[in-house]
Amino acid sequence: MTGPSSTPRGEHTPRPGHTWTTTVGWSGEQVVDDDTPDPPRLNRATRRAAARARRKTR
Repeated sequence: MTGPSSTPRGEHTPRPGHTWTTTVGWSGEQVVDDDTPDPPRLNRATRRAAARARRKTR
């Protein structure tokens, strides 16, 4: 293995027109009371229908 170079290379510049467009979004924290009941779970037929609809739109 070689040691560090005495003349380090500069940063790599990207190709023209090629830029990073990464954004980090944070919607914030939601506070839920302990007394709040859990939302009802969907039954199997409803879950299967939703999955079918998702597959159909792809």
